[in-house]
Amino acid sequence: MITAAAHSGTLPKAAQGFTIMELMIVVVIVSLLSMVAIPTYQNHVADTRRTAATACLGELAQWMERYYANGFSYADATLPNKQCIDDVSEVYALALVSDANTYALTATAIGPQLATDAACTPLRIDQMNVKSPAECW
Repeated sequence: MITAAAHSGTLPKAAQGFTIMELMIVVVIVSLLSMVAIPTYQNHVADTRRTAATACLGELAQWMERYYANGFSYADATLPNKQCIDDVSEVYALALVSDANTYALTATAIGPQLATDAACTPLRIDQMNVKSPAECW
């Protein structure tokens, strides 16, 4: 049996799909959600990377103290081959400056980390365990 809808060339309401207004509402909702979600995610990633860098600086500071205990001097120390250095090397450049009685370890943000975490670069720790900037540790 052929229905009246089949003769008139129109589809029943359930088969017509979405209206342009419904699609625009969905686009607005997705846009609003992404405006909040993307910056929040980027901040979380930057914080996680900074935490990894501060942990690595702490590990390297302990290594420097062991180095001093073996020779009673920080002179001629170089960065050791540690896994944490490899872990942060894409977003932080690590450096060591030392003489006989002092050292300073720094982690300077590079690449994408610099853009999202400029207020917390460079991270620094020294032989007195002074950490700067303090609010970033």
